[in-house]
Amino acid sequence: MAKQQFVNKEGRWQDWFNLVLGAWLIVAPFIGLGVNHDVAAWNSYASGAVVAVFAIAAIARPHLWEEWLNLIVGLWLIIAPFALHFTVQSAPMWNQIIVGLLIGIDALWAGAQMWARHRHA
Repeated sequence: MAKQQFVNKEGRWQDWFNLVLGAWLIVAPFIGLGVNHDVAAWNSYASGAVVAVFAIAAIARPHLWEEWLNLIVGLWLIIAPFALHFTVQSAPMWNQIIVGLLIGIDALWAGAQMWARHRHA
């Protein structure tokens, strides 16, 4: 039983990583990765808030659906510069694409671990 608890805690680093990425998205426009009142900044704020809120929820009690939501937000961040037409703003565009990739990979990794634990339980 103690080993199972250790394994569950070990996989939780992904939730903390997502919390950091969500916080980064919220802060990034203030340090020059998007003008504070443009569409790139608002997308960064909103996406960061969603990622951070669900990371906190996953830290408290992880669920597989949270990983699916993070995957969707990660994919949105990758396509947002094109869909919202801010590809001419190089810094916010690349910031959101790279963070979106990291969130997506993190979600797939954490989801795969949760699925594997669920199948073996």
